[in-house]
Amino acid sequence: MATDLRSGTAFPRRGREAIDGYLWLARAFDKARAAADGTLHDYIYPCPMDKGVFERWGITARQFDEALATRRTDAEILAWVRERVDEKRRDAANRWLVEEKAANMDRQDREEGVVAA
Repeated sequence: MATDLRSGTAFPRRGREAIDGYLWLARAFDKARAAADGTLHDYIYPCPMDKGVFERWGITARQFDEALATRRTDAEILAWVRERVDEKRRDAANRWLVEEKAANMDRQDREEGVVAA
């Protein structure tokens, strides 16, 4: 089922929520599905952070979107990503997120009501 973000109380998963070690994948997947289904609301997809992660993974937003046409579950999109993104690229994207974009993720968490641990 696609994520419907129009309520203002439903949010994409956190960027720090990893799927098999891939940070940002869950968030990008939620936003991309919502965009495809017309339920993105105030979110932006692909946003600069989506693009930055995709670039480090060595894929494009268009390729990711094309994958969504036939892959609607976490397991299916993970399998697709794992075929294209090796551990080195995954780790480079993760480092970029946690080292250079931590403030952005902190802001997103605050805006979405996530309490810091």
